Amino acid sequence: MKILAVGDIIGKPGRKAVKEILPALRREYSIDLIVGNGENAAGGLGLTPSTAQELFDSGIDVITTGNHVWAYKEIIPYLDSEPALLRPLNYPPANPGRGYLLKKNALIVNLVGRVFIGHSDCPFRAMDQLLAEFEHKSMPIIVDFHAEATSEKVAMGRYLDGRVSAVLGTHTHVGTIDAQILPGGTAYVTDIGMVGPIDSVIGDDPNSVINRFLTQIPSRLSVGKGKVNFDAILVEVDKNTGKALDIKRIQKLVD
Repeated sequence: MKILAVGDIIGKPGRKAVKEILPALRREYSIDLIVGNGENAAGGLGLTPSTAQELFDSGIDVITTGNHVWAYKEIIPYLDSEPALLRPLNYPPANPGRGYLLKKNALIVNLVGRVFIGHSDCPFRAMDQLLAEFEHKSMPIIVDFHAEATSEKVAMGRYLDGRVSAVLGTHTHVGTIDAQILPGGTAYVTDIGMVGPIDSVIGDDPNSVINRFLTQIPSRLSVGKGKVNFDAILVEVDKNTGKALDIKRIQKLVD
């Protein structure tokens, strides 16, 4: 089974790039399932029902999120009504939505980190509890770990090695060079990267970001402009064992 995980999609430029790239990419690599992180898809911060639907219409099968999932209040009821839109599993259980989904015979899980990113329940224990529910089933299990600290992501990869098919980091928007298959058969990368403007600061307009650093005045950042970098990770998984067979970084440039 071939599963494509698309990095953080940034605003309208990111959504446009996804729409242009995904159909040909699915055909080229015979992709079975596409997962995309959409928590920055609406104006660079958050997600709305309409932007989520746009991503689904563009070919994404499951949308994951992270710490910005609550940015727009209209997404809250949509989290309950749309099963293919996930919020982090380790948020309080009474929160709207769900943290995992069975799709095309694969289990997709969304986690959020705790270091430098906010308060949540323990993602390690949340995974232990979830995996206990599926311990007698062999299937591809893909984890989007939305976290800030490299150390927390690497630790999660090692913790879940041999227990899931892939641990793929999101949130920092900068793709890392450590794509690998860990000793136990789990595909791992610290960060997939982003689908966002190259001439930016992790997707945002450079001038507005620099001004905020200089003044320390909180302000809403605008999405950058120009050519868009499309970052994704392709993982091939043995459907019978759930072990990763291959991991490949995919990068495209969109005008």
